[in-house]
Amino acid sequence: MAIKDKAGMAFDAWGLIGGLEVALDVDVLVGAYPDRDGPPGTPATVRAMLAAHRIRAGAVASLRAALFDVRSGNDATLALAAPDDLAAADALAVVNGRATPGGPTAGAPVAFVPVGVVDLRDPLRAGREMDRLAAAGVRAVRLFPDEQGVEAAFPSVRHVARRAARLDMTVLTGGDVRRFWQPFAGLEARVVFLDTHFYHLGDFLVAAADEPGFHTSTRLLNSPDALETVAAEIGAERLLYGSRTPHYEPIVPLLRLATSGLKPDEVAAVAGGNARRLLG
Repeated sequence: MAIKDKAGMAFDAWGLIGGLEVALDVDVLVGAYPDRDGPPGTPATVRAMLAAHRIRAGAVASLRAALFDVRSGNDATLALAAPDDLAAADALAVVNGRATPGGPTAGAPVAFVPVGVVDLRDPLRAGREMDRLAAAGVRAVRLFPDEQGVEAAFPSVRHVARRAARLDMTVLTGGDVRRFWQPFAGLEARVVFLDTHFYHLGDFLVAAADEPGFHTSTRLLNSPDALETVAAEIGAERLLYGSRTPHYEPIVPLLRLATSGLKPDEVAAVAGGNARRLLG
């Protein structure tokens, strides 16, 4: 039974979410995983899924680039993002941290903000691809260490981390935060850890206390006090809404954010303001 149809739900999730909308989702993918069941992840279906969950823009990366061919996948991602996409999403009216339904962009297409991808198994080519992406105006690069079989201690990860810091690019990275914080330490890097689980939140917080550029996605922070703990310990400006659409259910982090104890301005920051600051 589909969540979107509210069938079989023990509570009214959308009633609890209220008027909350997301200005920019930091974790969106196009494409499919060839080794698992899942949606095809076409750009049209991804946009439709985001729109159905009131997500106005997504920082989108290509699974084709991560799993098959870096350059063609990245070029396809660049082609998805119209120059005025993010500006259009910016026009959404927000009142007290809640986007106003029926505001100026109601019904407008979901914007895509391009995120580059590199292959950590080929660090020299990865560095050159990052140079190319930065020259094209891309502000962020996404790493897929688990999918590429790369460990945090591999020299390639540190190489890419240094290149990102030098190019002033934000890094969005998967992987266990308890290990993957290390290659980015001491570089003044801007990093969003996309797979921070609430079981490992303490490790993220002690690492982030010494690294002001460390941020986390909210996707797996679904315990009763995870978002509030981050806000209290290091500030809500370190939290970014992420859904991993279309390969994860966006309503879960949306519901958790809407029912959190964060202040309205903090909710607005998590729902897109922080991502705008990092992604430009």
